Amino acid sequence: MLKPFLLIVNPNAGRGEYKNGFSDALLALSRAGYAPTLYFTRAPGDAINFVEECGSDFEIVACIGGDGTLSEVLSGLMKLEKRPKLGYIPMGTTNDVATTLDIPKNNALAAVLKMLKGEAHPYDVGGFGDDEFFSYIAAFGAFTEISYTTPQDQKKVLGHLAYVLQGALALPKITSVNGRVEYDGGVFEGPLIYGSMSNSTSVAGIIKLKEDMVRLGDGFSELVLVRDPKTPEAFASLVSSVLSQSYEDDNLLIIQTKKARFTFEKPVAWTRDGESGGEHEDITLCNYRAPIEFIF
Repeated sequence: MLKPFLLIVNPNAGRGEYKNGFSDALLALSRAGYAPTLYFTRAPGDAINFVEECGSDFEIVACIGGDGTLSEVLSGLMKLEKRPKLGYIPMGTTNDVATTLDIPKNNALAAVLKMLKGEAHPYDVGGFGDDEFFSYIAAFGAFTEISYTTPQDQKKVLGHLAYVLQGALALPKITSVNGRVEYDGGVFEGPLIYGSMSNSTSVAGIIKLKEDMVRLGDGFSELVLVRDPKTPEAFASLVSSVLSQSYEDDNLLIIQTKKARFTFEKPVAWTRDGESGGEHEDITLCNYRAPIEFIF
C-alpha cells in the first residue's frame, strides 16, 4: 500500500522556482512508495491551518518554500496530538534551516532524494509567547526587520543580495533598547542592539555559529545578546568577533538556555523565522525538546 505524503507548496517562495525539478521529485516519491497529496498555499498562515486540519492523516508532511513556509508547517504540526514526520524542500531566498541541515537548496529533486535517503531526527521547537512557535530563530534589533521589509520584487530579482542591500541601508538606523533578559541561571540588564534565541548554525545567511555549539534536539536554544558597542571601534571589534567565530568580544553574550524572558521599557519589534513577530514589551521564549521528527 502506498504511504500518505502531504506536500505543501508555497508558489511565491524565493523567486518562484518551485517548479525546478518538481515533476521529477513527485516521480521519485511515487517510486519510493508514497502517494503525494499537493496543497498550494494562498495566503500567510494558510499552511498552519491546513496542517492543523489535515496533517494527522499523513505519514510525512513536507513543504516546498522558504524558512517562513517551514515555520508555518511546523507551527501547524505543534497543534496536533498525532504528529507526522517533517520533511523540507527549501526554495526560499536565504534558507537558514537548509544550511544547518545540509539540505540541497532550490532543487526539488535533489532535496527529495536526500529526504528519501535520510533519517528522522529529534528536533527542538521554539515557543514564542503563549501560543506561537518558531522553527529556528526569534530575534529583535539590528537588521532583524530586513527579511520582512525587503520588497518581494527585490527578493525575486536579486535573491540574497536584496538582504545585503537592505542591510546597508539600515546601518545608520541601528539603535539600542534598554532591556532585561532572565535566562537559566542568570540575568542581563542594559542597552542592547540585538537579541535572539535560535536553534541553527546559520542566521540570515551571514552569521554562523559553530556546529559544535548547536544541537538540534538537546532541549536547549542558543541565546545571543549584543550590547550597544557605543563607538565605531568597538562595533568593528564586535563584527570581527562574529565573522571569525571567536565570540570573545565583551559586547557579545552567547549561552545555552531552555527559557528566556525579555522585558523592555517600551514595545520592541520582533521577527520569527524571518517574518514579522509583532511588537512586545514583555515576552517569554522557550525550547520544547524534540516534539518533531525532522527527516534529513
